[in-house]
Amino acid sequence: MSQIADRIQIRNTTFKNRIIKGAMSEALANHDGQPNELHYGLYEAWAKGGLGCAITGNVMVNIRAKNEPGVVAIETERDLAKLQHWAEVGKKHGMVQLIQLSHPGRQCPKGLNKETVAPSAVPFSPMLAAMFATPRELRHDEILDIIQRFATAAAVCEKAGFEGVQLHGAHGYLISQFLSPLTNKRTDQWGGSVENRMRFLLEIYQAVRAATSDNFIISVKLNSADFQRGGISEEDVITVFKAIDAAGIDLIEISGGTYEAPAMAGVKSKSQKASTLAREAYFLDFAEKIRQHVTCKLMVTGGFRTVASMNAALASGACDFIGIARPLAVETDLTDRLIAGHDVRYAVKPIKTGIPFVDKMAIMEIIWYASQFKAIGQGGQPNPKLSPLLVFLKYAKGNIKAVMKGRVNSRKSA
Repeated sequence: MSQIADRIQIRNTTFKNRIIKGAMSEALANHDGQPNELHYGLYEAWAKGGLGCAITGNVMVNIRAKNEPGVVAIETERDLAKLQHWAEVGKKHGMVQLIQLSHPGRQCPKGLNKETVAPSAVPFSPMLAAMFATPRELRHDEILDIIQRFATAAAVCEKAGFEGVQLHGAHGYLISQFLSPLTNKRTDQWGGSVENRMRFLLEIYQAVRAATSDNFIISVKLNSADFQRGGISEEDVITVFKAIDAAGIDLIEISGGTYEAPAMAGVKSKSQKASTLAREAYFLDFAEKIRQHVTCKLMVTGGFRTVASMNAALASGACDFIGIARPLAVETDLTDRLIAGHDVRYAVKPIKTGIPFVDKMAIMEIIWYASQFKAIGQGGQPNPKLSPLLVFLKYAKGNIKAVMKGRVNSRKSA
């Protein structure tokens, strides 16, 4: 009968409670993908608020494959001192930190990178095609290079002092693209059967495990469903979960959705049962089902708002950790408050700009919260009443600058 305040251990690392901050994009790095004082201030605020573990936002394994401006990238030990400083923030307050390693694949805004790559050259839906280009299909040697990049980045993270990494295999990013038959049309060893489609994930896991010590935590974030017609089936999802569990993964975070079907942002889907919504957590029903097939630790993120529902989920055995994301962007001391018995103070509502095509996507659920992170990182307070429209206009302006700078740099390198 676990409770949110209970300790738990993975390998040689003790988590002081069961609350984990789910990954949210910080967008605080410079053009070269380097962490800075804003990251340290942000994560220290969460650590001081009692958080048991923080999973960082997307950290790219290739600086030339960014999902957005301001993302951190780890390719070498270039920023080792900065990463060590970041890791120390958690250690000082007893907060475990996992770096979320990611490659966006096709999910990159047009013009941000020189090109976008993916398992197959599958275009986006008409709604998003104006913002995201059709990717180029990856060659076999490029796939092997990306696998090694995950391993190299993980080794740097361990050397910096982080307790582990999370492989981002959800939300339509590259690993997820390989898993889904909707975006993976390959006929070689990387596509076709589910065994071939999950090969990329398993090879990354094995490479990361080989590059790090026995005490280093390796977790993965996986979709319970894509919530798209033609996406990965539940039968195949269970096969993937069982395979990565058998390979030795320490922790699986259960999520769902993509940019084209953003269930992870709380957008209701016909696939979500009324009972699931009533119990707050979006993916708890699936966690209960997958618990029968895996032995590793499980984390459910999305929808939890009351202490009673969190404790009930833990007590049921469906999950071992409660993932909380957006509420922590406006309540940095939320963990201490939850453990004291208080529920989430601010109800999370869809972030709307009033611009229809923007509001249909999950993008505002990223950038509005990133604006809060900048304020916190600077030592200020979050603002729950921050205007979504102003945030979007500022983001669009920044994106245009990043694209123009990227084009200038491309011409110089050519």
